[in-house]
Amino acid sequence: QLQLVESGGGLVQPGGSLRLSCAASGFTFDYYAIGWFRQAPGKEREGVSCISSSGGTTNYANSVKDRFTISRDNAKNTVYLQMNSLKPEDTAVYYCAAKRLLLTRLCVPSEYDYWGQGTQVTVSS
Repeated sequence: QLQLVESGGGLVQPGGSLRLSCAASGFTFDYYAIGWFRQAPGKEREGVSCISSSGGTTNYANSVKDRFTISRDNAKNTVYLQMNSLKPEDTAVYYCAAKRLLLTRLCVPSEYDYWGQGTQVTVSS
């Protein structure tokens, strides 16, 4: 049974950092692209950062470029999202998602088949 579990969310002050983790189980992790998405109240779900199965291709939303870094450790079946210089507008529920052999439209939510339950990130003073 394919499962994705996010962790690492919480409350942080503006300018602070968090590292989110997405732990996967129940499937051949190496074959799957993984994406981080977020959804704030009243807004559509948006792609934040996504990584191909090999890790060779990464995408970032313009709003997080130079602040967030995505990485994956295929030996640990885990994808990370390092978030620095956090802003109040980064506040949202963050989800990770998986899609087998995805090579294009890497950060489009509708391309993904499997989703985690989400973790709340709140940036506030």
